[in-house]
Amino acid sequence: MRALNLDQLRTLETVVRLGSFTGAARELNLSQSAVSVQIRELEERLGVMLVERLGKKAYATIAGQEVIERATKIGEEAEAIVTAMRRFRDGWIGRVRMGTGLSALMYFLPPVIKSLRAEHPGIELLIRNLTTAESVEAILENKIDLGVVTLPIDEPLIRVEALSDERMVAILPADLKGVPEVVDPAYAAHQQLILEPGAIQHVVLRWLSQAVPTPKATMVIGTVEALKAVVAVGLGISIVPEMAISGMEKGLVVRPLDPPLQRTLAVIQHHNKSEEKALTIVREAILGLRIQLGGRKEQAALSSRKKR
Repeated sequence: MRALNLDQLRTLETVVRLGSFTGAARELNLSQSAVSVQIRELEERLGVMLVERLGKKAYATIAGQEVIERATKIGEEAEAIVTAMRRFRDGWIGRVRMGTGLSALMYFLPPVIKSLRAEHPGIELLIRNLTTAESVEAILENKIDLGVVTLPIDEPLIRVEALSDERMVAILPADLKGVPEVVDPAYAAHQQLILEPGAIQHVVLRWLSQAVPTPKATMVIGTVEALKAVVAVGLGISIVPEMAISGMEKGLVVRPLDPPLQRTLAVIQHHNKSEEKALTIVREAILGLRIQLGGRKEQAALSSRKKR
């Protein structure tokens, strides 16, 4: 059988929807005879009657109703093809699939995302919330193109570009008694510990192992904002990236760590990933934050020296 004619399917749907060959001809900008020919040819092709007339009105037969139901899905897919091709025609550059943790997505990446949307509207950026391990796995399986993750990563097929060293700080309930000026592993290990899952949790537990051989988190919560809320009501303490602290949090006190602890953010992709234009633009935009962050740190250090 020859391939179905999309125009004939559309004509069938229009005739039944309007209940009229004349109305369908008017809507489709065809002659009434052309509409009749299309319906007849479709019926001959399928070997069944699709439209029946009852008085002056046209109705779908049971077979015709099923054809229309399936034709609707075909029409939606056809329209999706036209829309997709319009992106290419109107300056679409490409699609980049990215995985990242929630803290980086909430506190680190928004300026990049905003500038990419403004300067490169032809790039379709799809972002998934993934842990570092999940991002590595997704890159190896070609489910994402790029990841913004916390180091370390031990995978030879992954290309790693360090992005930012971020200081970690302790957050504690404001009404907790005997809060030290500096939090060390010995103090933290004897508190109810609430951590963000994934690579940050591993970084913190490794730091705690200086005081406890096999430290464990009392509670694991998926978002930093929820974690801060739980700490504020007194359920425990936590260790989070400094970027997650605005200084306006109610019910919390923030303390530095001793010895200092930092997490390193990095951009990762597969070593064999082809260098498509959209991917290059997005990666370079994210790596551009290194310069901005470095400048801010130098400025902060300079201000600190002036105060002294």
